[in-house]
Amino acid sequence: MISEILDNTFKSIISIIKILLKSRRATISKKDVNSDSIIIMGNGPSLNETIASHRDVLCNFPTLAVNFAANSPEFKILKPRYYAIADPAMFALKNNPTIEQLKQNLSAVDWQMTLFIPCTARGAMNALRNENLKIEYFNAIAVEGFQWLEDLAFKSGRGMPRPRNVLIPSIMIAMKMGYKNIYITGADHSWTQTLSVNENNEVVSIQPHFYKEDESEEKRVKADYLKIKLHQVIYSLYVAFKSYHTIQGYATRSGINIFNSTPQSFIDAFPRKSLKDIMK
Repeated sequence: MISEILDNTFKSIISIIKILLKSRRATISKKDVNSDSIIIMGNGPSLNETIASHRDVLCNFPTLAVNFAANSPEFKILKPRYYAIADPAMFALKNNPTIEQLKQNLSAVDWQMTLFIPCTARGAMNALRNENLKIEYFNAIAVEGFQWLEDLAFKSGRGMPRPRNVLIPSIMIAMKMGYKNIYITGADHSWTQTLSVNENNEVVSIQPHFYKEDESEEKRVKADYLKIKLHQVIYSLYVAFKSYHTIQGYATRSGINIFNSTPQSFIDAFPRKSLKDIMK
């Protein structure tokens, strides 16, 4: 009990310092559509099955796409209402063909769409000249500690559970916008099935997506994994899965429903519900 109090005290102090030093004014607007439900589309391979089986649902409810989804042919068919980018590399890398293609595709959007990017990347997408595209900002600052502090930071948009991947800020953004029912698709998270170490003690992690992999992006990800060790990868997975349980706790206290609609997803924090039941 004492050790838990001390641990939460330490984490809370660190979180408060990070909020004071790094947090900026988030600009997440309240939803402007007449629906309490939103579908978040992760980029896992199961999204292909979801699109094939529930395209009508995806086209008739507000959806949020992420990262490189705009580089897929399905992007212009599904026409997501929202889009989130969280990977710092997507703002830091220069002359990367995959990222340049993403910017071109976002600039060509011919429907109303809101793009969410971290406050730390403010201005990074100013070159996107498109009257249909509205850019808003979120704080990707990890907040941990006492529950009252977490709830205050999450509600105010000053922080979120440790954002180890884009799905975590996407869920927090959906809650901040005022959606009461959040359905998660394309969140396979089955990375442990393709994780290995080769004879050179290099970590090999195959992370398939619903779209065809870009060769330059595959090389970038492979190069990144050469710099890290297995225990670091496993710890990163631990942080991500733990963050989902933190999100579920906050959602429950806030009266928000989060459903995992991804077939055979490894995420064990949210109750399962098929998209076919979204109308019920």
